[in-house]
Amino acid sequence: MSADPIELKKLVKKLQGNSNAKEVVDILASLKRDFVINEALLRESKAGLAVGKLRTNENKEIASAAKDLVKKWKDIVEEGKKKNGGASKSKEPALKSTASTTPITPTASTTKPAVARTHKTDGITINFTGDKTRDKCAELVYDALASDSGAPSELIAQRAKAVELAVFNAQGGNLDGYRSKIRSLYVNLKDKNNPGLREAVASGEIPAEKFAVMSSADMASAERKAADEKIKNNNFFASLGAGEQQAETDAFQCGRCKQRKCRYRQAQTRSADEPMTTFVTCTNCGNRWKFS
Repeated sequence: MSADPIELKKLVKKLQGNSNAKEVVDILASLKRDFVINEALLRESKAGLAVGKLRTNENKEIASAAKDLVKKWKDIVEEGKKKNGGASKSKEPALKSTASTTPITPTASTTKPAVARTHKTDGITINFTGDKTRDKCAELVYDALASDSGAPSELIAQRAKAVELAVFNAQGGNLDGYRSKIRSLYVNLKDKNNPGLREAVASGEIPAEKFAVMSSADMASAERKAADEKIKNNNFFASLGAGEQQAETDAFQCGRCKQRKCRYRQAQTRSADEPMTTFVTCTNCGNRWKFS
Protein backbone atom coordinates (compact mmCIF):
# COMPACT_ATOMS: atom_id res chain seq x y z
CA MET A 1 0.00 0.00 0.00
CA SER A 2 1.31 3.44 -0.90
CA ALA A 3 0.56 7.01 0.14
CA ASP A 4 3.06 8.64 -2.21
CA PRO A 5 1.39 11.62 -3.95
CA ILE A 6 3.95 11.51 -6.75
CA GLU A 7 3.09 7.93 -7.65
CA LEU A 8 -0.60 8.73 -7.36
CA LYS A 9 -0.24 11.73 -9.67
CA LYS A 10 1.51 9.54 -12.24
CA LEU A 11 -1.41 7.12 -12.24
CA VAL A 12 -3.91 9.97 -12.44
CA LYS A 13 -2.08 11.45 -15.44
CA LYS A 14 -2.02 8.05 -17.10
CA LEU A 15 -5.73 7.65 -16.38
CA GLN A 16 -6.57 11.00 -17.98
CA GLY A 17 -4.62 10.25 -21.14
CA ASN A 18 -5.65 6.63 -21.60
CA SER A 19 -8.32 5.55 -24.09
CA ASN A 20 -8.01 1.78 -23.67
CA ALA A 21 -10.96 0.57 -21.60
CA LYS A 22 -9.14 -2.41 -20.09
CA GLU A 23 -6.20 -0.29 -18.96
CA VAL A 24 -8.55 2.31 -17.45
CA VAL A 25 -10.30 -0.39 -15.44
CA ASP A 26 -6.92 -1.78 -14.33
CA ILE A 27 -5.78 1.67 -13.18
CA LEU A 28 -9.00 2.18 -11.22
CA ALA A 29 -8.50 -1.21 -9.59
CA SER A 30 -4.93 -0.26 -8.67
CA LEU A 31 -6.07 3.04 -7.16
CA LYS A 32 -8.62 1.16 -5.08
CA ARG A 33 -6.24 -1.61 -4.03
CA ASP A 34 -2.76 -0.14 -3.77
CA PHE A 35 -3.12 3.33 -2.28
CA VAL A 36 -3.79 4.57 1.23
CA ILE A 37 -6.01 7.59 0.63
CA ASN A 38 -6.82 10.56 2.84
CA GLU A 39 -8.39 13.94 2.19
CA ALA A 40 -5.08 15.79 1.92
CA LEU A 41 -3.71 13.29 -0.60
CA LEU A 42 -6.84 13.49 -2.72
CA ARG A 43 -6.61 17.29 -2.80
CA GLU A 44 -2.92 17.32 -3.68
CA SER A 45 -3.12 14.69 -6.41
CA LYS A 46 -6.49 15.78 -7.86
CA ALA A 47 -7.28 12.08 -8.18
CA GLY A 48 -10.90 12.70 -7.30
CA LEU A 49 -11.41 15.01 -10.28
CA ALA A 50 -10.01 12.43 -12.70
CA VAL A 51 -11.94 9.48 -11.28
CA GLY A 52 -15.19 11.40 -10.78
CA LYS A 53 -15.40 12.29 -14.47
CA LEU A 54 -15.41 8.60 -15.31
CA ARG A 55 -18.66 7.97 -13.42
CA THR A 56 -20.61 8.90 -16.55
CA ASN A 57 -18.33 7.06 -19.01
CA GLU A 58 -20.22 5.26 -21.76
CA ASN A 59 -18.34 2.07 -20.88
CA LYS A 60 -20.42 0.51 -18.09
CA GLU A 61 -17.45 -1.32 -16.56
CA ILE A 62 -15.44 1.91 -16.29
CA ALA A 63 -18.42 3.85 -14.92
CA SER A 64 -19.15 1.16 -12.33
CA ALA A 65 -15.51 0.94 -11.20
CA ALA A 66 -15.29 4.74 -10.91
CA LYS A 67 -18.49 4.92 -8.83
CA ASP A 68 -17.21 2.19 -6.48
CA LEU A 69 -13.90 4.01 -6.05
CA VAL A 70 -15.56 7.37 -5.37
CA LYS A 71 -17.82 5.71 -2.79
CA LYS A 72 -14.82 4.11 -1.07
CA TRP A 73 -12.92 7.42 -0.95
CA LYS A 74 -16.02 9.17 0.33
CA ASP A 75 -16.30 6.69 3.21
CA ILE A 76 -12.60 7.06 4.01
CA VAL A 77 -12.81 10.86 4.12
CA GLU A 78 -15.92 10.73 6.31
CA GLU A 79 -14.30 8.28 8.70
CA GLY A 80 -11.19 10.45 8.91
CA LYS A 81 -13.27 13.49 9.79
CA LYS A 82 -15.10 11.58 12.49
CA LYS A 83 -11.83 10.42 14.06
CA ASN A 84 -10.63 14.02 14.06
CA GLY A 85 -13.84 15.20 15.69
CA GLY A 86 -14.78 17.17 12.58
CA ALA A 87 -17.62 15.19 11.09
CA SER A 88 -19.89 17.37 9.04
CA LYS A 89 -23.66 17.54 9.38
CA SER A 90 -24.21 16.32 5.87
CA LYS A 91 -22.29 13.82 3.79
CA GLU A 92 -21.92 16.03 0.77
CA PRO A 93 -19.29 18.43 2.17
CA ALA A 94 -17.25 15.38 3.16
CA LEU A 95 -16.78 14.63 -0.51
CA LYS A 96 -14.70 17.74 -1.15
CA SER A 97 -11.68 15.66 -2.07
CA THR A 98 -13.33 13.56 -4.76
CA ALA A 99 -14.04 14.73 -8.25
CA SER A 100 -17.75 14.13 -8.26
CA THR A 101 -20.28 13.34 -5.60
CA THR A 102 -23.10 10.88 -5.77
CA PRO A 103 -25.66 12.27 -8.23
CA ILE A 104 -28.41 14.46 -6.84
CA THR A 105 -31.06 11.97 -7.93
CA PRO A 106 -30.96 8.30 -6.90
CA THR A 107 -29.42 5.80 -9.29
CA ALA A 108 -29.21 2.04 -9.30
CA SER A 109 -25.93 2.23 -7.40
CA THR A 110 -27.22 4.44 -4.58
CA THR A 111 -29.29 3.50 -1.56
CA LYS A 112 -30.66 6.98 -0.90
CA PRO A 113 -30.59 10.34 -2.68
CA ALA A 114 -27.77 12.74 -1.98
CA VAL A 115 -28.35 16.35 -0.93
CA ALA A 116 -27.11 19.02 -3.30
CA ARG A 117 -24.19 21.02 -1.96
CA THR A 118 -24.59 24.75 -1.37
CA HIS A 119 -22.52 27.41 0.39
CA LYS A 120 -24.71 26.83 3.45
CA THR A 121 -24.22 23.06 3.64
CA ASP A 122 -20.51 23.59 3.07
CA GLY A 123 -20.36 26.25 5.79
CA ILE A 124 -19.07 28.85 3.34
CA THR A 125 -19.79 32.58 3.65
CA ILE A 126 -18.50 34.72 0.81
CA ASN A 127 -17.74 38.26 1.90
CA PHE A 128 -14.92 39.66 -0.19
CA THR A 129 -16.31 42.70 -1.99
CA GLY A 130 -17.99 44.60 0.85
CA ASP A 131 -21.11 44.77 -1.35
CA LYS A 132 -23.98 42.52 -0.23
CA THR A 133 -25.40 42.17 -3.74
CA ARG A 134 -22.10 41.14 -5.27
CA ASP A 135 -21.29 38.73 -2.43
CA LYS A 136 -24.74 37.17 -2.82
CA CYS A 137 -24.10 36.73 -6.54
CA ALA A 138 -20.80 35.01 -5.77
CA GLU A 139 -22.67 32.66 -3.42
CA LEU A 140 -25.13 31.85 -6.22
CA VAL A 141 -22.24 30.94 -8.49
CA TYR A 142 -20.81 28.80 -5.68
CA ASP A 143 -24.12 26.96 -5.28
CA ALA A 144 -24.28 26.21 -9.01
CA LEU A 145 -20.69 24.98 -9.16
CA ALA A 146 -20.94 22.91 -5.98
CA SER A 147 -24.35 21.32 -6.57
CA ASP A 148 -23.02 17.93 -7.69
CA SER A 149 -19.30 18.51 -7.36
CA GLY A 150 -16.79 16.78 -5.14
CA ALA A 151 -14.17 19.51 -5.43
CA PRO A 152 -12.87 21.11 -2.20
CA SER A 153 -15.05 23.94 -0.94
CA GLU A 154 -12.05 26.31 -0.86
CA LEU A 155 -11.45 25.70 -4.57
CA ILE A 156 -15.10 26.26 -5.48
CA ALA A 157 -15.19 29.45 -3.42
CA GLN A 158 -12.08 30.69 -5.20
CA ARG A 159 -13.64 29.98 -8.62
CA ALA A 160 -16.94 31.62 -7.63
CA LYS A 161 -15.17 34.79 -6.51
CA ALA A 162 -13.13 34.87 -9.72
CA VAL A 163 -16.26 34.48 -11.88
CA GLU A 164 -18.14 37.21 -9.97
CA LEU A 165 -15.21 39.62 -10.30
CA ALA A 166 -14.76 38.83 -13.99
CA VAL A 167 -18.46 39.50 -14.67
CA PHE A 168 -18.35 42.74 -12.69
CA ASN A 169 -15.30 43.94 -14.64
CA ALA A 170 -16.71 42.83 -17.99
CA GLN A 171 -19.93 44.79 -17.43
CA GLY A 172 -18.00 47.97 -16.60
CA GLY A 173 -20.22 48.99 -13.71
CA ASN A 174 -23.51 48.37 -15.53
CA LEU A 175 -25.53 46.82 -12.69
CA ASP A 176 -28.43 45.72 -14.87
CA GLY A 177 -26.05 43.98 -17.26
CA TYR A 178 -24.15 42.51 -14.30
CA ARG A 179 -27.27 41.00 -12.71
CA SER A 180 -28.52 39.69 -16.06
CA LYS A 181 -25.20 38.02 -16.82
CA ILE A 182 -24.95 36.43 -13.37
CA ARG A 183 -28.45 35.00 -13.83
CA SER A 184 -27.53 33.61 -17.24
CA LEU A 185 -24.36 31.97 -15.92
CA TYR A 186 -26.20 30.56 -12.91
CA VAL A 187 -28.98 29.00 -15.02
CA ASN A 188 -26.49 27.39 -17.40
CA LEU A 189 -24.27 26.13 -14.59
CA LYS A 190 -27.26 24.59 -12.80
CA ASP A 191 -28.42 22.71 -15.89
CA LYS A 192 -28.45 19.06 -14.80
CA ASN A 193 -27.79 17.98 -18.38
CA ASN A 194 -24.56 19.97 -18.61
CA PRO A 195 -22.20 18.66 -15.89
CA GLY A 196 -19.23 19.20 -18.19
CA LEU A 197 -19.64 22.98 -17.93
CA ARG A 198 -19.55 22.88 -14.12
CA GLU A 199 -16.48 20.66 -14.13
CA ALA A 200 -14.68 22.84 -16.67
CA VAL A 201 -15.29 26.04 -14.69
CA ALA A 202 -14.50 24.44 -11.30
CA SER A 203 -11.27 22.90 -12.59
CA GLY A 204 -10.15 26.11 -14.29
CA GLU A 205 -10.28 24.54 -17.75
CA ILE A 206 -12.55 27.46 -18.64
CA PRO A 207 -10.95 30.59 -17.08
CA ALA A 208 -13.24 32.97 -15.20
CA GLU A 209 -12.53 35.80 -17.64
CA LYS A 210 -13.64 33.66 -20.59
CA PHE A 211 -16.65 32.22 -18.80
CA ALA A 212 -17.85 35.70 -17.83
CA VAL A 213 -18.44 36.64 -21.47
CA MET A 214 -19.72 33.33 -22.83
CA SER A 215 -23.18 33.24 -24.40
CA SER A 216 -25.80 30.58 -23.68
CA ALA A 217 -24.90 28.97 -27.01
CA ASP A 218 -21.23 28.88 -25.99
CA MET A 219 -22.14 27.21 -22.69
CA ALA A 220 -24.42 24.56 -24.19
CA SER A 221 -23.46 20.92 -23.82
CA ALA A 222 -21.92 19.05 -26.74
CA GLU A 223 -25.19 17.14 -27.17
CA ARG A 224 -27.21 20.35 -27.27
CA LYS A 225 -24.84 21.93 -29.80
CA ALA A 226 -25.06 18.84 -32.02
CA ALA A 227 -28.87 18.88 -31.85
CA ASP A 228 -28.98 22.60 -32.67
CA GLU A 229 -26.66 22.10 -35.64
CA LYS A 230 -28.83 19.27 -36.94
CA ILE A 231 -31.94 21.43 -36.66
CA LYS A 232 -30.14 24.28 -38.43
CA ASN A 233 -29.08 22.02 -41.30
CA ASN A 234 -32.54 20.48 -41.61
CA ASN A 235 -34.15 23.91 -41.73
CA PHE A 236 -31.63 25.06 -44.30
CA PHE A 237 -32.35 22.10 -46.56
CA ALA A 238 -36.09 22.62 -46.12
CA SER A 239 -35.75 26.28 -47.12
CA LEU A 240 -34.04 25.55 -50.41
CA GLY A 241 -36.62 26.57 -52.98
CA ALA A 242 -39.46 24.23 -52.07
CA GLY A 243 -40.97 24.54 -55.52
CA GLU A 244 -37.78 24.22 -57.50
CA GLN A 245 -36.99 21.01 -59.40
CA GLN A 246 -33.82 19.25 -58.33
CA ALA A 247 -31.76 17.40 -60.92
CA GLU A 248 -31.37 13.64 -60.64
CA THR A 249 -27.93 12.08 -60.97
CA ASP A 250 -25.87 8.99 -60.25
CA ALA A 251 -22.68 11.03 -59.86
CA PHE A 252 -22.84 10.98 -56.06
CA GLN A 253 -22.76 7.96 -53.77
CA CYS A 254 -24.74 8.03 -50.52
CA GLY A 255 -22.51 7.53 -47.49
CA ARG A 256 -25.34 5.77 -45.63
CA CYS A 257 -26.86 3.22 -48.07
CA LYS A 258 -24.10 3.36 -50.74
CA GLN A 259 -26.67 3.83 -53.54
CA ARG A 260 -26.20 6.34 -56.36
CA LYS A 261 -29.81 7.43 -56.83
CA CYS A 262 -29.65 11.08 -55.83
CA ARG A 263 -31.14 14.49 -56.45
CA TYR A 264 -29.05 17.63 -56.19
CA ARG A 265 -29.15 21.37 -56.52
CA GLN A 266 -26.58 24.13 -56.22
CA ALA A 267 -26.80 27.52 -54.53
CA GLN A 268 -24.45 30.44 -53.99
CA THR A 269 -24.41 30.50 -50.18
CA ARG A 270 -21.17 32.47 -49.81
CA SER A 271 -19.54 35.39 -51.60
CA ALA A 272 -19.58 35.47 -55.41
CA ASP A 273 -15.91 34.53 -55.72
CA GLU A 274 -16.44 31.37 -53.65
CA PRO A 275 -17.55 28.06 -55.20
CA MET A 276 -21.23 27.17 -55.11
CA THR A 277 -22.55 24.81 -52.46
CA THR A 278 -24.03 21.53 -53.71
CA PHE A 279 -26.94 20.04 -51.78
CA VAL A 280 -27.55 16.31 -52.33
CA THR A 281 -30.47 14.11 -51.26
CA CYS A 282 -30.41 10.32 -51.59
CA THR A 283 -33.73 9.20 -53.11
CA ASN A 284 -33.24 5.71 -51.69
CA CYS A 285 -32.84 6.41 -47.95
CA GLY A 286 -33.40 10.16 -47.65
CA ASN A 287 -29.87 10.95 -46.42
CA ARG A 288 -28.81 14.54 -47.12
CA TRP A 289 -25.41 16.19 -47.29
CA LYS A 290 -23.72 19.23 -48.77
CA PHE A 291 -20.30 20.20 -50.03
CA SER A 292 -18.55 23.09 -51.76
